[in-house]
Amino acid sequence: MDLINNLTFLQIMAGVFIGIASGYLGSFMILRRMALVGDALSHVALPGIALAFLLNVNPFIGAFSALFLGIVCIWLIESHTELPTESLVGLFFTVSLAIGILITPENELLEALFGDISKISLDDTIISVTFSIVVIAAMKLIANKFMLGTLSPDLAKSARINVSRLNFIFLILVAVIVALGIKAVGTLLMGALVVIPAISAKNISNNLKSFTLTSAVFGLVSLVAGIYISRLLNYSPGPVVVLVSGLIFILSLFLKKE
Repeated sequence: MDLINNLTFLQIMAGVFIGIASGYLGSFMILRRMALVGDALSHVALPGIALAFLLNVNPFIGAFSALFLGIVCIWLIESHTELPTESLVGLFFTVSLAIGILITPENELLEALFGDISKISLDDTIISVTFSIVVIAAMKLIANKFMLGTLSPDLAKSARINVSRLNFIFLILVAVIVALGIKAVGTLLMGALVVIPAISAKNISNNLKSFTLTSAVFGLVSLVAGIYISRLLNYSPGPVVVLVSGLIFILSLFLKKE
């Protein structure tokens, strides 16, 4: 296998697992009415990516570190105030974006904002595959309790379910997926990777199981098809992935369930 084909294989492998995990997790974000949270959180990762570039470490480490710190702060503030999650995420989103743009090296800024999956390494692929599987498995374990906490917090509390802890775990899983996906589509476009497949799947799904499964499939198709098309047309993969995802949404409107 020559270098180009090997690079394509690494891209596709990473894209397959990131796409599936992003779509699957995105379906729960839509059910929780947190569509904009995924987009905003991706911007929180920018300062971490900038530091990773400056320290010459894997961008995933920097992105996840910044996201984890941001989520802990959001969770703590939310626990001690009446402010909703969306408002706090919006605060951290704008501040982090400003800091990230200021400290990101100019020659790395476009990659941080729009991603560049062509630079993916074997280590990146292993990280993507491993953590995507972990996220899917963890979400499956908490899915029933999480949905009960979403639909009826009072009933969940009466069943002795720690709703606050589940929300924190869910945000951590979102942080992992956002950190993984930034390599593919960048901080500006990552939100689309978790939102668009999910809303497309919602158009044609009749129950929760089909919704989560279809969302995962749409996430997979968006990333893999976007990578292939971008290589054929010699375009940046990130925007192409999002455009493919948008096309799937348009098609889903014609197949929308009655």
